[in-house]
Amino acid sequence: MKKKIFVVAALIYSSLLHAQQDTTGQSLSEVIVTANKFPQKQANTGKVVTIIGKEILEKSSGKTVAELLNQQAGITIIGTQNNMGTNPDVYMRGAALGNTLILIDGIPAYDPSIISNAFDLNHFNIDNIERIEIVKGAQSTLYGSDAVAGVINIITKKGGNKPASLYASSSGGSYNTYKGVAGVNGTTGKSKYNLQYSHLQSAGFSSAYDSSHSNNFDKDAFNQNILSGNFTTALSPKLQASINGQVGGYKTDLDAAAFTDDKDYTVTSKNYQAGAGLVYKYSGGALHFNYNINVSKRNYLDDSASVGSFARYTKSSYTGRSHFTELYTNISLSNHIELLAGGDYRFQNSDQNSFSISSYGPYETHLGKDSTHMHQYSAYASFFLKELGGFHFEAGGRYNHHSKYGSNFTYTINPSYLIGKEVKIFANIASGFKAPSLYQLFDASAGMPLLKPEKSTTEEGGIEYNKDKKLFARLVYFNRNIKDGIDYSYINYKYFNNNNQKDHGLEAEAKWYIGKLTLDANYTYVTGKVTTLNYKYDAATYSFTTNGDTAYNNLFRRPKHTANITVGFQPLDKWYISAHAHFAGKRYEPVYMGAPVLLDAYQTIDAYTEYKFGKNLKAFADLKNITGTNYFDILGYTTARFNFMAGITLNL
Repeated sequence: MKKKIFVVAALIYSSLLHAQQDTTGQSLSEVIVTANKFPQKQANTGKVVTIIGKEILEKSSGKTVAELLNQQAGITIIGTQNNMGTNPDVYMRGAALGNTLILIDGIPAYDPSIISNAFDLNHFNIDNIERIEIVKGAQSTLYGSDAVAGVINIITKKGGNKPASLYASSSGGSYNTYKGVAGVNGTTGKSKYNLQYSHLQSAGFSSAYDSSHSNNFDKDAFNQNILSGNFTTALSPKLQASINGQVGGYKTDLDAAAFTDDKDYTVTSKNYQAGAGLVYKYSGGALHFNYNINVSKRNYLDDSASVGSFARYTKSSYTGRSHFTELYTNISLSNHIELLAGGDYRFQNSDQNSFSISSYGPYETHLGKDSTHMHQYSAYASFFLKELGGFHFEAGGRYNHHSKYGSNFTYTINPSYLIGKEVKIFANIASGFKAPSLYQLFDASAGMPLLKPEKSTTEEGGIEYNKDKKLFARLVYFNRNIKDGIDYSYINYKYFNNNNQKDHGLEAEAKWYIGKLTLDANYTYVTGKVTTLNYKYDAATYSFTTNGDTAYNNLFRRPKHTANITVGFQPLDKWYISAHAHFAGKRYEPVYMGAPVLLDAYQTIDAYTEYKFGKNLKAFADLKNITGTNYFDILGYTTARFNFMAGITLNL
């Protein structure tokens, strides 16, 4: 233990001792696309944008996408250090699961087969990502349902500059983990392409925590393969076409429940994506067309060899299909005025089948795509004023029509003011919504077809300082109110609209560049309260009764306080080292038919180093939780103690 702590201390001390001139930094002139759906300078928007660029991604070779996102201000990812195959749950600014929209190259990604509609981050390979743009605050005006707390846009790798460039990586580490990646990309004439295959496997550890320390819980293995690619070509000087696709999946072992082992419970999760796009450029703007289909399939099997749960045998399958089509244009009317207008159509359906055998006999449920489906279409428009003596302004609205609940409207008002070239003051008032999922609408026992969407209003304001290559700092306060929250009734065991939820918080971020030393720190405070029905359990009748309303802190699994600090140092042009510390405060874990459990605060320390042998070869080592901290992200499920990944990457 002392030796591990000494390693981190040595890394930090060495960084401070050898600080020299840095050559990298953030810039207000950096171009972003997610804030307004078209390229613009970061200085021209008052939205809260975080960019994870190529340099950071290249120094994250041993991490997952979820681990990297968990280090960002305002974001908590539950399950990052649980066994592989655990669904990483995304919570942004205290909002509930499914209230942060994942985008893939600007296209919404959903899984209609699960309750929250949230997409599984396990289906992303960090080696196939070129850039991540995070935009916080309600973004439903531009991106529709589920963008209540913000959006995370994962931008995939595109073609390189050469006709053909080969790249590969091989790494291994704790729990007999192995990862291999191979790909080719390039530019030929008017076309660009990228094709990549990745494989990840691990013997893993027991997903359920062995509280008795009997050591008879089995290891839960993980095996994944992903093939992805994209192709872009210029059909004419003004017209560009693109296609993309991904085929992937993983198989992982599961356990029965918290603290409960199961030796023959498995899930196979597959994901298929395909899309096509056209961009027509004209004087002063561009017309964009996109189509995407996303299919997720999960198959669970728990046979009779090991009975770890209520049923002796279970077999279930869940398939969700999501179609997305959009057409929009951005028009520059002058140097100071820009317009955005467009519309999209979304269709989702799901097949869900479950069969189990218990001491009460067989039990079977079925939902078919013919009845379990919905569609929604939207029209939206935004107006932009920019560079009016430092003043920038955005105002927009979206009309949305859903096949089940009808229509709703969202809006955005976003002024900002740039003082000189370094200080930006901004404010946002925006509304958002989350449509009920297919499960919440159509499930035979719990579904309620008359559910309305959750509707939110978010206010935020802050100040940002950006001195290129020297210092970046941002302070933001946010407040969010949600009405018609979707909750679950313990009286009739169905979903209903009732909640009035209020969340607010503070984010503070800073990044210093001191020679070749980089210090990156953030702190997030968030708290929330929900008002809903109060239930009283009657033991004599084995049922619940309502007893008025109750208000409580609803941020289950979401800590009130989180903090991250990363110290990076480049002692040589070819050598880079860093140390990262993560702190998560106390948080409540929900317990079915019981009082919530308060989980202890915890902190972890990681370290990373890489060395480049020339321009084409790099070796790296990523050490995680080097102090071996024992903690729960999810009560009753094991988190990894000290573990590592190490390997090489090759670019030709």
